[in-house]
Amino acid sequence: MESFHYRDSRLYCEDVSVADLAARFGTPLYVYSEASILGTLESLQSAFVELDPLICYSVKANSNLGILKLMARHGSGFDVVSQGELYRVGLAGGEGSKTVFAGVGKTDEEIAAGLDAGVLMFNVESEAEMEAIARVAASRGRVAPIALRVNPDVDPKTHRYISTGKKQSKFGMDIERALRAGQAAAGMASLEMIGIHMHIGSQITTVEPYAGAVAKGVEVIRRLREMGHPIAWYNMGGGYGIAYKGKEARPVAEFASAIVPGVKAAGCRLAIEPGRVIAGNAGILVGRVVYTKQSGDKRFLIQDAAMNDLIRPALYESFHRIWPVDVPAGLPAPPEDYESEIAGTEPWDVVGPVCESGDFLAKDRSLPPLDRGDLIAVFSAGAYGMVMASNYNTRPRAAEVLVAGGEARLVRRRETYEDLVRQEVGI
Repeated sequence: MESFHYRDSRLYCEDVSVADLAARFGTPLYVYSEASILGTLESLQSAFVELDPLICYSVKANSNLGILKLMARHGSGFDVVSQGELYRVGLAGGEGSKTVFAGVGKTDEEIAAGLDAGVLMFNVESEAEMEAIARVAASRGRVAPIALRVNPDVDPKTHRYISTGKKQSKFGMDIERALRAGQAAAGMASLEMIGIHMHIGSQITTVEPYAGAVAKGVEVIRRLREMGHPIAWYNMGGGYGIAYKGKEARPVAEFASAIVPGVKAAGCRLAIEPGRVIAGNAGILVGRVVYTKQSGDKRFLIQDAAMNDLIRPALYESFHRIWPVDVPAGLPAPPEDYESEIAGTEPWDVVGPVCESGDFLAKDRSLPPLDRGDLIAVFSAGAYGMVMASNYNTRPRAAEVLVAGGEARLVRRRETYEDLVRQEVGI
């Protein structure tokens, strides 16, 4: 059974009615499924099992402590990109020895925090950063474990904002520069190069870019070992795409089939940094219709979930399935093919109350008639939703709920107006 499913035309998360959750906790509301999160974690562990994988959940995808605690209890490691995320992992019971520290702009303070936490490795993004890690480690009498982030210069064929493996990317180093960094690191006593890291992009729905990247990485590992570096880890990042429209995602096993042979041939243990694939389809955003409006030949569905709650459509022009929580008689669950006409629907722009023309969740979306007070569900909102939310227009951020079977637990309360001004001075 899918974690989000319709029973008698009403949407459920596992065994809990989404309408009941909205009545209990209000809207906008993020709802997450524990079964979906753990099911994907298990599928990743199974797909890569012959490489004894370390699954390092990418905290930036969804950093709610309830989800991080769930992941830690089930053996997950973590991928962090800031000291704040590292702090969250510590609060959630995550182990430093199962945490990788990524990010292009690590400060001295963050490097020191990573060393104190005993992180498994720092993903090194540049020569300058490598020198900074060496300096901070030496000042503390430590040896820092590092992995060079290598850009294999492959095209992941994803949105340009989330493509990271090209030579021109701000992330990592091209192969020749990485090898020069490897030579330099050989003379730095406060560094131990134990791996390489590649993350070629996000929301990737074809396996070929991974196969090409892995092959290039195997040769990099060979050359780094010739320099004397004890390369034991091949960190292949994440980026596996999910189904936003219904059919575009590939099974995790297909990505594994492209990655496993090369990593196995290199004699390395695998680390991966999945985020979206774990959290994305494990969450929805629930909104309530405030008004409907027609202007010219445009119909607007104005509801209370806005761009400050879910910015992806405005930022990336991303697509999220949207469907009523309670489906009118005669209509199906969310259709899998949004390119076709859906009987009983009309095109609507689904917008929020924020004072920006860019405040939309969908444009020209086929939806059935809806009235004030009706609930809508925005699917595939578990990743890069709440973590990118803001208080624009002085709007409190949404509440978050984690569902396990027939139980629902509030894992973040809705902000109050007092929360929004609490840190401001002179009031």
